[in-house]
Amino acid sequence: MMRTRAARMGAAWLAALALAALAPAASAAEPAWADPAKTLRVMFPIAETGFDPYATSDYYSSHVQRAIFDPLYRFDYLARPYRMVPNTATAMPEISADGRTWTIRVKRGIFFADDPAFKGKPRELTAADYVYSWKRLLDPRMRAPYLWYLDGKIKGADEVLAKAKVAGRLDYDAPIEGLKALDRYTLRLTLKEPDFVMQGYMSQTPMAAVAREVIEAYGDASGWAMANPVGTGPYRLVEWRRGQKIVLEANPGYRDERFPETGAPGDRELIAAMKGKRLPQIGRVEVSIIEESNPQWLAFDARELDYANVPADLVPKVLDAGSRLKPAYAQAGVRLSRAMQPALSYCYFNMDDAVVGGYTQERIALRRAIVMGLNTPDLINVWYQGQAVQATQPIPPNVAGHSRDFDVGVKYDPATAKALLDRFGYKDRDGDGWRDLPDGKPLLLQMGSSTSGRDRERDELWTKSMTAIGIRIEFIKQKWPELLKMGRAAKLPMWPVGWITTYGEGDAFMQLLYSGNIGQSNYARFVNAEYDDLYRQSKRVRDGPERDAIYRRMAKIIAAYNPWDLGVYRIENTLLRPWVLGYAKHVYDEHPWQYLDLDLAQRNAR
Repeated sequence: MMRTRAARMGAAWLAALALAALAPAASAAEPAWADPAKTLRVMFPIAETGFDPYATSDYYSSHVQRAIFDPLYRFDYLARPYRMVPNTATAMPEISADGRTWTIRVKRGIFFADDPAFKGKPRELTAADYVYSWKRLLDPRMRAPYLWYLDGKIKGADEVLAKAKVAGRLDYDAPIEGLKALDRYTLRLTLKEPDFVMQGYMSQTPMAAVAREVIEAYGDASGWAMANPVGTGPYRLVEWRRGQKIVLEANPGYRDERFPETGAPGDRELIAAMKGKRLPQIGRVEVSIIEESNPQWLAFDARELDYANVPADLVPKVLDAGSRLKPAYAQAGVRLSRAMQPALSYCYFNMDDAVVGGYTQERIALRRAIVMGLNTPDLINVWYQGQAVQATQPIPPNVAGHSRDFDVGVKYDPATAKALLDRFGYKDRDGDGWRDLPDGKPLLLQMGSSTSGRDRERDELWTKSMTAIGIRIEFIKQKWPELLKMGRAAKLPMWPVGWITTYGEGDAFMQLLYSGNIGQSNYARFVNAEYDDLYRQSKRVRDGPERDAIYRRMAKIIAAYNPWDLGVYRIENTLLRPWVLGYAKHVYDEHPWQYLDLDLAQRNAR
């Protein structure tokens, strides 16, 4: 099916080029936008899982989805500090005084990319598309990983969803009191109680607009349409070889959007090069999946990639001790852009696991000893090559809700870890050199780990650390997509993972341990009534000191029970070839393809 659609899309481009050739005034001119001669070449280090924004939760699939689908809001590309602005909405939401009623107006004249599902007719985006899409998020059959955005929050939804669970299928035409299209372009959301984080959710692809006709044409038994994404965004999918290559082409029907004319003082040169250009300028984006770091960097050095994030293990080849570009790259015109990611790299413990889970004192002591025994300084210096700092709290420094001078992190202290294990009965009872459980059974940790060389190196660091405190550890090796499934299904006792926010709120991290999100984002399966109550309180207040204080109380609960090793905050280094134009490092949009351009003359000359 994908090849057939790609052929149709290719034919459309050829027809467009043929028409352009018939116009004498434009025959010798470079296309003003979406130039099919411009191909941007990039890579992902981890394979995607699919392109239905309501059925996926992995970071790399979301990059593609953000290029295809339109949420109501987005971050201004150049504004610093970061600022959310309307995308398909005409303005920021109108919120009632009690915080429960949200009224949003959708821009007129935005159209979905052409697709056979529309039977040859232009298909305009309407408020009803957001109503349908958000019902998909709630649909029990979907098992949406971001169900927590709306679950239990919309007035009148529970009754409709209860019927769907009985019937095995949601009636999408059944009215929901709190989710309505008042007219063709006006959306009304009525909540049971205030949720001032909701605006951030509305900037994410799991709340972007999909067309009902497309889902009904291509959806599988679960209602997922993973291989046929059709949105209103700047690009559309034309080729997909799973785990190998993803190809996007500019959407010929994309609305007239222009490069921003204002930004930070340091953006003057960038803006001058892009001023007035219609978006997107690049007609084709090719994404290669390259899982190992050495092949990634060989591809960049061979100029097969236009920009790439430096793998942490290769930082010494690229940067000097002061994190500056080495002369060879600087002389080649390569540019460095670096920033701390709004991300947390942590390791969770499955609280339902028979060895590391549980809430008794001896289980808490075991988890705390494991965290104390992990040589995090070595992890930072060796595995991250200094491009990370130890986490002090669940919310990273550049995200709303982070508190300065607040630290609940557990520090590396193997001596205290050993003493704690001894005190709670985790001793070597049979003389084989390894600690046993308090009941005398062998103590063996099991941790998820991908098949990449990078993860093998981290496994060695974990093995060395655990051996030093007398604990055996083994690794469950699988490809990343399979580990993701296992984690959600509670089949991994431990797993080092990362979580990044693209909506800039501390909520993105604190929800990871909310019990209502078990089976979705709460891989630790942590349950604590006080934590849950505080999480619900945090959503009822606006961003500010009161919410920050709630987050600190929640962080102390995490420290008390140790469902996580808090891990580190990562620094990301991006190298760009000199012919890439329009790039501004944006921590909430790692791949801003629609804003980029290519200087083909410079690329060809080099």
